[in-house]
Amino acid sequence: MPDIHPPIEPFRIKAVEPIRRPARPERQRALKAAGFNVFGIPAEKIFIDLLTDSGTSAMSDAQWAGIMRGDESYAGARSFFRFEQAVRDQFGFAHVIPAHQGRAAERILFEGLVKKGDFVPSNIHFDTTRANVEVRGAKAVDLVIDEAYNPDSDHPFKGNMDIAKLKGFIARRGRAHIPLVMLTITNNSGGGQPVSMENIRQVSAVCRKARIPFFFDACRFAENAFFIRQREKGYGKKSVALIAREMFSHAEGATMSAKKDALVNIGGFITLNDAELAKKLKNILIIGEGFPTYGGLAGRDLEAIAQGLSEVVDEEYLAYRTGQAAYLGALLDRVGVPYFKPVGGHAVYLLADRMLPAIPREHFPAWALTVALYREAGVRSVEIGGVMFGSKDPRTGKPIFPQLEMVRLAIPRRVYTVSHLGYVADALGSIAAKKTKVRGLRIIDEPRFLRHFTARFEEI
Repeated sequence: MPDIHPPIEPFRIKAVEPIRRPARPERQRALKAAGFNVFGIPAEKIFIDLLTDSGTSAMSDAQWAGIMRGDESYAGARSFFRFEQAVRDQFGFAHVIPAHQGRAAERILFEGLVKKGDFVPSNIHFDTTRANVEVRGAKAVDLVIDEAYNPDSDHPFKGNMDIAKLKGFIARRGRAHIPLVMLTITNNSGGGQPVSMENIRQVSAVCRKARIPFFFDACRFAENAFFIRQREKGYGKKSVALIAREMFSHAEGATMSAKKDALVNIGGFITLNDAELAKKLKNILIIGEGFPTYGGLAGRDLEAIAQGLSEVVDEEYLAYRTGQAAYLGALLDRVGVPYFKPVGGHAVYLLADRMLPAIPREHFPAWALTVALYREAGVRSVEIGGVMFGSKDPRTGKPIFPQLEMVRLAIPRRVYTVSHLGYVADALGSIAAKKTKVRGLRIIDEPRFLRHFTARFEEI
């Protein structure tokens, strides 16, 4: 096979954090104590943590300097105004409402717009977005293009919403029951795939004709803009910052978990143009999050977000960031581990049902793979399959499984090196070589919403 060229880090390392590799017996005990749910394993017992890229970034020296400058005034802190200006500079919307993280921003937006019996279309809703819609008695509807469910297709923008499906859905349900349309960039639940500028324009046109507000779930907006620059005709010479502003110019607002593309460990926000809706959302914010100029965050957090938003659109950083995921994918090709293609911006998504064909869907092959990877190597990942997105037929009680059964290897920003990724690939190659020994699981306890966080299992 040809040589694989690893991405070069566009930074120097100024501080390190020791990590420990627990022995296999200790890992086995940790799995049993956690009910075979890797969310329940203490972080000190994890060697390489690819559970999520949310809130796990390494901050820059400029961000840490901002931490020291944080103004902790309760109201009107200067750190808020720097944060507000940074969001306006990148997104272009008039109003900026901070929240302690992305799901809080979603909750506030949906509390202000969504009522029982409504429908909220998206390309594919992620877990917390879906839960925040459905806890209000509404239905989250996925209208992504069909190519999104074909892991072998080389379509460059598998995150695109299907415009014909969107038009048809609006015609059937009526605008009165659709309070907003949301587009997730990049499309996390569908392999971290980007959305094209052309598709964004089309979604915007449909929504404006129907007089339905159009919002982004903008967690990974910079990665999406970088893919547009790489893959979409006419954008190869435009800056990522300008592409991002063009994306947002087609919408009425956005929610964001700053724990992703703002390169911080906590924080989120809503940003929008509608003054009356902003006023309503600020009142909701005050009840549950805090005063509108801090929104559940410390001033130092607002400073770090402001700095991170300026750093994330750097093209050298984004080339390295997306290059890490591509490099891990190339390593997996070498050891024969199947994954969703093309590789997304923040993660590699393993095709667990292909890797473990002997385990039926009702025994959760993707969940079984997360258990096997931790047991084998102390690596934590996350299931994106029948546990996270499965449901039951309300009439028959039979399980309904999502089309894709995947394990996400989410790469924290500026945290792990090439050798760490090589270790992960080697561990997966080892599992693939003895895949008949991997056991399925059954659920023995689960909550009503977001069951993957706290459900407990037993091996079959």
